[in-house]
Amino acid sequence: MSTTAFPAWFQSAHSAISLQAAAAVLRLSADGATVPFIARYRKEQTGNLDEVQIRTVIDAKERFERTVTRQAFIVQAIDKQKKLTPELRERILATFDPDALEDLYLPYKQKRQTKAALARDAGLEPLADWIWNCGHGTETPQPGQTLELWAFTFRNADKGYPDAAAAIQGAQDVLTERLAEQAELRQLVRARVFARGFLYSSKADGAKPASKFEKYFDHKEAIKVLLQPQSSHRYLAMRRGEGEGELLLRVGGPPDDAGFEETLRKAFEDVAGTLHDSPGADVLKQAARAALLSYVKPSIDAEAHRALKAAADEAAIDVFAANLRRLLLEAPFGPKAVIGVDPGVRTGCKVALVDARGDFVKSDVLHLESEDGRAAAQHALANVLTQADVRAIAVGNGTAGREAEAFLRRSVRELGKDVPVVMVSEAGASVYSASDVARAEFPELDVTVRGAISIARRLQDPLAELVKIDPKSVGVGQYQHDVAQHLLKQSLDDVVETCVNSVGVSLNTASEHLLVRVSGIGPALAKAVVARRAARGLFRSRQELLEVPRFSRKSFEQAAGFLRVPDAKNPLDATAVHPERYAAIEALAERLAKPVPELLGEGAQLVKQDAVFRDEVGPLTFADIVAELEKPGRDPRATFEAFQYREDVRELKDLKPGMVCPGIVTNVTNFGAFVDVGVHQDGLVHVSQLADRPVKDAKAVAHPGMRVNVRVLEVNLEKKQIALSMKTPRERPRPAAASRRPRPVPQRVVAKVAPRPEAPKPAPEAVAPPAPRPAVAMPRREGRRPPAANARPAPSRSAPARPAPRPSFNNPFAVLADLKKTLKDK
Repeated sequence: MSTTAFPAWFQSAHSAISLQAAAAVLRLSADGATVPFIARYRKEQTGNLDEVQIRTVIDAKERFERTVTRQAFIVQAIDKQKKLTPELRERILATFDPDALEDLYLPYKQKRQTKAALARDAGLEPLADWIWNCGHGTETPQPGQTLELWAFTFRNADKGYPDAAAAIQGAQDVLTERLAEQAELRQLVRARVFARGFLYSSKADGAKPASKFEKYFDHKEAIKVLLQPQSSHRYLAMRRGEGEGELLLRVGGPPDDAGFEETLRKAFEDVAGTLHDSPGADVLKQAARAALLSYVKPSIDAEAHRALKAAADEAAIDVFAANLRRLLLEAPFGPKAVIGVDPGVRTGCKVALVDARGDFVKSDVLHLESEDGRAAAQHALANVLTQADVRAIAVGNGTAGREAEAFLRRSVRELGKDVPVVMVSEAGASVYSASDVARAEFPELDVTVRGAISIARRLQDPLAELVKIDPKSVGVGQYQHDVAQHLLKQSLDDVVETCVNSVGVSLNTASEHLLVRVSGIGPALAKAVVARRAARGLFRSRQELLEVPRFSRKSFEQAAGFLRVPDAKNPLDATAVHPERYAAIEALAERLAKPVPELLGEGAQLVKQDAVFRDEVGPLTFADIVAELEKPGRDPRATFEAFQYREDVRELKDLKPGMVCPGIVTNVTNFGAFVDVGVHQDGLVHVSQLADRPVKDAKAVAHPGMRVNVRVLEVNLEKKQIALSMKTPRERPRPAAASRRPRPVPQRVVAKVAPRPEAPKPAPEAVAPPAPRPAVAMPRREGRRPPAANARPAPSRSAPARPAPRPSFNNPFAVLADLKKTLKDK
């Protein structure tokens, strides 16, 4: 089976990637090159494809080959039945959509004993053919040949068809299956369901009071909307609700299209027969309805669910992968001595001191529940800070974390030490503490002490420590237990591999678990490298890797560029410049009459100006080499900055609406971001509250580890829920400036402008304020609103000609109206 169709298929599916670049990726991959190596050191061949695009090409090739294998199987299976025609073979080999391919195979697929199969076995297929042919005008019944009379001749009591009615039913079963296997009809239903279909969810009998699925008790949403990444999480929620017995799900037509199913039924009936007065016209209609409702529609509905699940899985995995990438690439504190604290209440806070290399030094327990315990703890802390060059204290953010942080921060301040106290996420730390990896590292230590060591190391270098933990345990996913686990594992492993290789690894300090993730190095080589380091001391150059047993030149090619050797004789060994480029750089240095070390740092400007070198290595590789020479051994991660929560906020009850708090984003989902504000319960910033502008993708605004200021919208102590906002609060409208002209008072305006000369002027003490106007009961008309309480009643015939002035209620137009009327009356 030829794969020459791959280029055209790939171009139609992935038009953003050129065929030339895809061919280069596939060629390099076939030669044993890893994805990080191809992305970093073969840019000239791939046109600068990134790792995601490279994996897309490789995955597409594997998917195409699976389809080709399936095509070959289907052709062979149909050929064995002696039913393969040249037209059918060509159609199968030209179909690369898996669902459409299975539609073509369905009529020939070996099935269990269906009703149609039993009817055919009883000899009823000729009766079904006669009904079909008469319905399509290709056969004319003989005079007097009715359906009942003709069916009577096909009765077979031994096979369960004793009379004409049973025989007709058997023939209908054959016709139903025939219609259900029509590829065009299945495609019609598929297209209609995916384009206009809706997913409906309703309350099930197993629904719980105050259910978390309450919003889906009466919910409907278009399938094409749920297939979009930003909406797919709702399908996973509904699916989980169905799995827990609280929801019922069904696929149907649009709520405003009552004829959705009727249109499909008519399409099936039109295919079933064109002559509505044929002997078996009613049988054909019933077969058409049964084919749609009992076979095709349920099958396509299942396809819709599979497509929704696949789309939701992909979106959820993408969210998890993006969050994990951000977490792994968090700014490291660096190789400095750190105290790690695993907070506890009843058993105390486990404390571990690790040195600059991350090696365990000593441990202790701090009891903070009493005054005496806190005094002893502060004394112990003072001893450690005095004896060791501690540069930071890392506190796990679990139970009692804020209390421990407050005590340590206060103690450090009282001791006059300039040591930052930093809250560190301890997600997955307990998993590491009880793992085989931790037991191998610290077999004699307690589980909680291992946890404190892990917390300290997470501050020093999050990437180096988190690679020891199953990525799923880090807790930055969305419905991570509901998605396809093999796809999730593959995606997260790819993320870890990408992060490790993008940062680079020190050959002399990296653990076995970190080395495993380096391009070209597997578990066996990682063990061999660590063993070589333990036996013969630190590596002095990359070239010494070839002395490691079973470290081949191919492995060296794939791994060397990602391994760093600080203080090596050749300064390039401490950079990301690949050894395959050393000769070109040395030739350049000789041409410039400079030693290689002088081409690093400021000397990189000389390299930058050399057009010959640029043409030799290629523009993309040239740019990478210059960047490395400018900042040799640079860490692409951000610079560490200490973070502090509000000191007056430690528990959920401390939060009040309107309060602004600093926080750290812990997780990002399609519906928003979760933020830790230091109360042991993450708050949710809904996607509508992430920014002042509309946000479609939360990942474009927030990422795990991001420091933010959030405003508290609502706190539900009973449900332990916090609603937060990152929007800029709207300012209340300012009051009118004092310099503005004061609002006119209508009574004074009327009294001043419209005095009546003939009226005697009352004494000042006789002037009284105007009496309030009596409320006038107005008859309420049908369909009209009742008058407002302050509405002006219609004038009565007995009322005085000149009405008393009415208050303006801060309405200058009302004042002007009264003034105009007064002048007119005058």
